[in-house]
Order: sequence, then C-alpha cells, then structure tokens
Amino acid sequence: MSRWIEWAACVVLVTSVRRVGGATPPSRRFFIGGVLHDNQTQDHFTRALRMINFDGVSVAEQTTLYDVTTVLHGSPITASLQLCQMLISQAVYTVVVASPPGGSVTTAAVSYTCGFYHIPVICTHSRDSSFSNKNIHVSLLRTVPPYNHQADVWVTLLKHLQYQQVILLHSSDTDGRALYRRFQSLAQHRDDDMGIKLVSVIEFTTGEDSFVVELAAIREELVKVILLYANERDADRIFHDAAYLNMMEDGYVWLVTEQALHSQHVPVGALGLQLKYADDYDAHITDSLRVVALALRQLHEQEVVIPDPPITCEAEGGWDETGIRLFRLIQQQVLTDGKTGKVAFDGHGDRTHAEYSVVNVQDHHQEHFGQRNLQHVGELFYDKVRGQMVLEVNRSSIVWPGGSSTAPPGYSLPTHLNVMTLLETPFVYAAAIDADEECEGKGKELCPLLNPTTREWERMCCWGYCLDLLFTLSDKNGFTFNLTLSADGNYGQLEENQEGQKTWNGMIGQLVNESEALDMIMAPLTINPERSQALHFTKPFKYHGITILIKRTLVVPALVSILQPFRGTLWLLLLVTVHIIAFFIWLLDRLSPVYKLDGKDTDSLVLSESFWFSWSVILNSGLTDGTPRCVSGRVLGIVWGGFAMIIVASYTANLAAFLVLDTPISAITGINDARLRNPVENFTFATVRGSSVDMFFRRKTEWANMYRVMEAHNYPTVDQAIHAVRNGSLQAFIWESSRLEYEASRDCELVTVGELFGRSGYGIGLQKGSPWADKITLDILDLHELPHVWWSWAGGYMEVLDKEWIWTEGSECSEDDHHSLDFSKRLGLKNLEGIFIMVAGGILSGTFLILVEIIYDRWRNPTQGRGGGGSDDSHLQQQDDGDGGGSGGDGGGGGVSSMDEVGGLLKVGDQFSSNSLINAEVMTNNEVSLLPENSHNTSRGLSIRGGVLPCWGPRLSR
Repeated sequence: MSRWIEWAACVVLVTSVRRVGGATPPSRRFFIGGVLHDNQTQDHFTRALRMINFDGVSVAEQTTLYDVTTVLHGSPITASLQLCQMLISQAVYTVVVASPPGGSVTTAAVSYTCGFYHIPVICTHSRDSSFSNKNIHVSLLRTVPPYNHQADVWVTLLKHLQYQQVILLHSSDTDGRALYRRFQSLAQHRDDDMGIKLVSVIEFTTGEDSFVVELAAIREELVKVILLYANERDADRIFHDAAYLNMMEDGYVWLVTEQALHSQHVPVGALGLQLKYADDYDAHITDSLRVVALALRQLHEQEVVIPDPPITCEAEGGWDETGIRLFRLIQQQVLTDGKTGKVAFDGHGDRTHAEYSVVNVQDHHQEHFGQRNLQHVGELFYDKVRGQMVLEVNRSSIVWPGGSSTAPPGYSLPTHLNVMTLLETPFVYAAAIDADEECEGKGKELCPLLNPTTREWERMCCWGYCLDLLFTLSDKNGFTFNLTLSADGNYGQLEENQEGQKTWNGMIGQLVNESEALDMIMAPLTINPERSQALHFTKPFKYHGITILIKRTLVVPALVSILQPFRGTLWLLLLVTVHIIAFFIWLLDRLSPVYKLDGKDTDSLVLSESFWFSWSVILNSGLTDGTPRCVSGRVLGIVWGGFAMIIVASYTANLAAFLVLDTPISAITGINDARLRNPVENFTFATVRGSSVDMFFRRKTEWANMYRVMEAHNYPTVDQAIHAVRNGSLQAFIWESSRLEYEASRDCELVTVGELFGRSGYGIGLQKGSPWADKITLDILDLHELPHVWWSWAGGYMEVLDKEWIWTEGSECSEDDHHSLDFSKRLGLKNLEGIFIMVAGGILSGTFLILVEIIYDRWRNPTQGRGGGGSDDSHLQQQDDGDGGGSGGDGGGGGVSSMDEVGGLLKVGDQFSSNSLINAEVMTNNEVSLLPENSHNTSRGLSIRGGVLPCWGPRLSR
C-alpha cells in the first residue's frame, strides 16, 4: 500500500508542472516490465525506476514510469505463461530480463513471446551468440556483449603485444564459429596497421575426451601464439593434453577466453579476459532502465498519439509499428556515464564498448587445486577524453609460460627456407649445366628451372648481386635454403580470375599462395603499395629511381671542325680583309717619301713582303724584316695587330666551346619532355608490361595520356626493350635506374637522360607475418651501414656489391659519361683531325711547289747543274747578263781570284748582286759568306734571309 501512495504523490508532483509559454500536454503513463530472478533484484528494479523518474533528465514532462515485475520460477513454458499473465496484461512498453547465470533458456522464452508482439526486450546477462540473430530474436537487446566479442579484445591485445601470427583453436558450436568469423574479419590487414595472420585454425567438437591430435598439429607449427575458445570442461581436457605435449613451457603464448579461464588446469603464464561488471546485476538493471526511459521520452516528444501495447497474448495488430519504432529508439541510445561504462548497441542489438580486464595466471597452488592467482595486468576501457576505447597493459608485471618475465617472440625461426628468384641482369645471372655437373665457383648456387612446356626440371646455375646477398644473410643467420628460378620469369601482377576476383600471378602469386611452400623472394623486387598489401617487404637493400634510356646520337666531328667557331661569311670577310690590309700597307709604303729623306734611293716594300707581313700578324708569327718603314704604314700595322688580337682571342674561345663542350644530341630531356607528355606518332616509348614501373604510371592520373600511349608499346621483358632501343625501333625505354645505368656503362651507344623520379627501393619479399621479417630487416640495415672486416676500407657491404656488380671496373664507358649529358670530355683525333689534314696539305703543297720551282729553273737555265763542261766565270757572267748587265769596272767576276772544284753552300747575310761582290769569306764546311759592297742598286740582287743557298761549282775564295 505504501508503494502506491508514493506513486500517487509522484503523479501529483509531475502533473503540477507546466510548460513555459504553453499548455500542459496530456499526461502519460509508461509501464516497464521486469523479469527478475530473485526478490533482491526486484527491489532494486523498483528503486532504480523511482530514481530515474526524479532525475530531471531521463523522463519527459507529464510522463511517469511504472514498474511491473515478476520473479520467474519453473520451465521456459511457465515463464512464457507468467509473462503473458503478469506483464503483458499490464500493457508494458518494454521488458527487462535479468535471468540467473545459465538462464539463457528463460531469456529465449521471454524474447520469443515479446518478439511476437514487437515488445522490446533488454537482457542483462545472456551472452550466447544465438541472441544476435534478428531473424529469431527480433526485438532483443542486451547490455552485455556476446562471447564472440572477445575477438575484439584479442585483436587489440595482440597488436599491443606485437604478435602478428597466431593459431586459433575453437569449438565447433555457434559461439566458437562466431568468434572465428569475427576475429578473421577484424584481423585483416588495413591501411593503418599490419593486420594479424591466422596461420592455422583448428576446430574441435565439444565434449571430446582427447585433444592430442589437434595439439600435436599445433606443436608442428612455427608460430607459438595460441588463442583458445572453449567451455570450462573442454578447456580442462585441452590444458591437460597440452601439458602432456610440453606445450606450456617457455616460448609459448596462451590467450584464453572467459570460460576457459575458469579451468583448473589453465597454465601459469596464460593471459585471459574477464568482462567487467559481469556479475553486477544492479548496475546492468539501472543502465537498462535509463536507456528505456530516454527512448520513451523521445517517443513521447515525437508522437502525438501513442497506441497502447497489447494487454493480452491473444491481441493482434495495432502495436507492431510503434513497437518497432520504440526498439529502434532504444537501439540508438548512448550512455557515456553508465554504471557499466559506455552503453551503446550495434545493429544486432549487442552491447558495444564493453570494458574488460586482462588477467595473468601467475600461480597455481597444487595443494589447493582449485585455486589460482589471477593477477590484474591490464584493462580495456572507454576514455571519455579521447572518446575511444583504450587498452592499458602493464607488461612488466606479466609472467609468461615457463616463469619468464620476457615476452616470447611468438614463433620459432625455421632453419631451412625455400627461396625463388628470376633472371635479371646484373642481380641474377643463370646458365644451364649438365645433369652431372655442379655449380663451381664462389657465389654460385644450383637453381633448377621448371620448364613450363615439358613440366620437367632443368638444372641451372645462378650467381650475381642477389646471390651474394643471400649467401651473406644465410651466413649471418645460420639458415639453409633451396633456390629455384621462376618458371614464367614474371615478378607478378594482379589479374582477374574466373570468379572475377583479383589474384596475383608470377613470383608474388606463388609467395602469397601458401600451398606453394615458398618462404622468400630474393630478386630486385620493387617496393610499391600494391605489392605491400600482399606480402611483407624488408627494408630496401638498394635504393633506386626511374629513369629513361635512349640511344646516344653522337656528334661526329667534321674534317673542318676547326672552322666551326666562325661562320662562312666571317671566314670569307677575314680572308678578303687580310689581302686588303696587305695591299694598303704596300701602297702606303710605296707612296711614302721616307725613302728619299737622306738622299738615298732606298727601295720600299715589295708586294710579296706586304702580304707576308699581313699574314704573319694575323697568324701571330715572328717578324724580323719586311715591316713598313713609313709612319702611315706602321699606324695601319698597329691597327691591324689589334684587330688580329681580337679575332684570334674570339676564335680561341669559340673553338674551346665547340671542341671541349661538344655534347651528344639528346632525343629527350627527361620525363617532363613535351614528346612524352604530348606523344607524337614517330616517337615511341615503353616500359615492361605488368612491372612496378607500369603500376607506377597507372597510379599517376596526371600522366594518364602518356600511359595510354605507352601501354600499347610495352614489352614483356627488360632485355627485349633494351634490344629495341639498340636497333632503333624504340626511342625511349623507361625503367629502373639500377639496370639502365648498368647497361649504359657497358654500351657507349646507350645513355640515361633526365633526373630520377618515382624513387623507391628493392626489398626482399616474405610472407605476411614471416618470423624472419624483423631479423632480415635488421641485417639489411646493418649491411648498409657497417663494413665487413674484409672490406672495411670500402664502406658498407651493400656499397661493395654495387661496385662489384653494377659499376664494375674496366667498363667500356666511364661512369661520368652516363650520369649526365652535360659532361666535359678530353679531345681526340676526331676533334682535331682537320688541323693534321691541313698540315699534311701544307707539306704536300710545299713539295709540289718546290718541284714546280726546280722544273721551272731548269727550263730557264738548261746548262745549270751539268758537270765539268763550263766554268763558274761563265755561270756568273750569264747570271750578270740575265740581270741586265754589269755596273762598271767591277764586272765579270773581277773580285773572284780562284775557284775550287768542290761544291759548297753560300750563306748570305743580305741582298747582293753578282757584279757587286767585293768580299767573300771562306767558311768551314765548304761555306762562303758574301757581304755587299754597298746598299745601292740592290733591287737586282738575290735576297736570302736566315737561310743557305746551295751552290754547285767551285768554292769562292778571297
């Protein structure tokens, strides 16, 4: 009676409240049913609902919530009848079920009955996965998560502990399979993390007497992280058999669910989960009532007319739409300050954001067999500040199996690996060998090749950059390996299969396909996003970029290369100017009166001397005589000398530019060349089909036009594309810089152009979650930085491999010739052959002219050179006559007293006339020095400067 008095007072208080600025809406009463398992929870239900009525937030104005409760006893059928008679008959809007542990059958009976009338039901303790099926339990929600939601905590905990490979052992019942599906979905690789790989999944039948077979299969795996989902009875048997197989020792990691954690044989060091507030009935009831109150408030505010719920189990229609709407309103509610943490529901009506404790089994008291020391080592909770679930684990307080305080690696490293490679110069070379031959030589290894046609293995021997690296890693880590060559020679690309799914082919496909039993790809495998999703890459063992290979178009120096600094018109003008200057100097010197100032008849420059002077100045020759004597001629000579200095300096500078900085003509300048960005018909460029470079261009939307043109010309292999560049059928080949630089260093006709782009690296390919991933990555980093003892003078080991296999000594073309086209080169014969040809032409011209002179001289003086028939007197006389007669009393060779029969040389100091010789000095070696008598009348004399005149006949003596 007292309770009804309280409710009456409540109704009076609520109805006395008026809306500000509006009329009082009609009051409403909402009845909320409670199916409870004892009187204590029944009392709490009533008290909690009364507090919610007066909290000023949960309940709308002019509305009141009333409780209608019952304590269930008996079978599910009894529960359904009791529900109809005591709750539905009171027109309840919602039913809250707080069944006892193991009372899932009672919950199911309530759910079936209320679901038929679309009356929402909130369950506080049933966690079976079957309740998530909305085809059966159409109106059921629950404030506890199902058992399979422990997979969420497992994934978070494994990532926190950095375990990427696990083995799942689960029961074959509905909950076990649901957990497997949920874990598999959550563990998949995503862009923001590496994912977790299920190496093996073993399903067992509930209630078996022995699990030795299943556990023995697990023991053979390299992965030692075991996830167990089992009920308490099956967990006892599994742990007993695992101890028999020594699978609870150091090196193993056991993660178990809540049910298995209650096992008496749970191993020391195991990690388990416990749902927080799992046994707090009062907290769950309070949160359930608050969620219902908030949903009813929204329904009251949104609906003017709310139909009454059914009041009998025989009623039909009228409530279905309202019940469905109320169910969705409850499903949308979120409590951030609930008694059990953040309360929210997913699409199945299951609780999300549930909080768990992470416990560690640290002590198993054998004298009290049923006691365990479950140490709290972490928890998963909702952080209101960050607005997300947060896992905190005190790793230092965890005791692992075997009593170790250090977390096991979670795997045992295999000692033998199956490795695949492919032929790729200069990283991998291969040669066929006979059946009875072995690979001889350092760094060589047998690498059989499966013939795709005959399906027979062919014996091959491999060596190269990657083989040296593989041998080094093998020595450092102590593993052995079997090496095979890829049958199709392809790295691998994504292609659609018959089902429309994209799968990998080539080497990557064989690595991803676990049935191939392939552990590693040791090849120049470029790291890119597409491949990284399918396999695990180590850190790059060699960095590279993409560049362009073209055929070098050499500038062949012409024979007239020395004429290139000046244009033809300038050469012609210069040639005319030389002769004009010579003519004007001769003219000025001839017209000048300077030769008559002293009363002497001095001869001016002859025209030949003027030409000699003009050419000597322009060619920078030394001058001893034949210079102009008049002031006007000398002024013109100075001006001519200045002109010659400027011309010579300009010619020298331009000649250096043409000869020293002469560069090949490049077909393109780089990736941004207009002929690549806007392709033309007569310029073809390509890469290798399905390669990493092909994937790179496919991703670049700004180069879509370039890729469409290039795709039609792509080649199947690198060797075919390079051969096409050599024979001219392909103008540009776009590929990785390491290979192209290698090819260009060995073929002077090839050259790389442009700057590197699309920088990446070559990595070793491993299976996702491979136990060797971290170890080999660290070794690669060490080999980059730390020198080996044998080559400490040469830098890191990877640098040694680069020098040995890519930039080898003794290459036909130097490294500097191919890094850039803007290089300086030393001059060769091809550059200056025109000079040598000019000298040779001068020699031939001189020889021809001297022959012409000799022939002409003998034609003019037919008696000269005949032996014994004549005298020198008559020879001199004839010469005198030829010169126009004597000069007085000094004629006829009167100055010569005697002649010898021995021929000699006449060394002449100046002009002389045969009839004016007054002094001849007999020199040694049959030479005679002739001095002129005076400087007059020398125009008829012979002029020889600095030379010797051969003389046939008798020696002159004084």
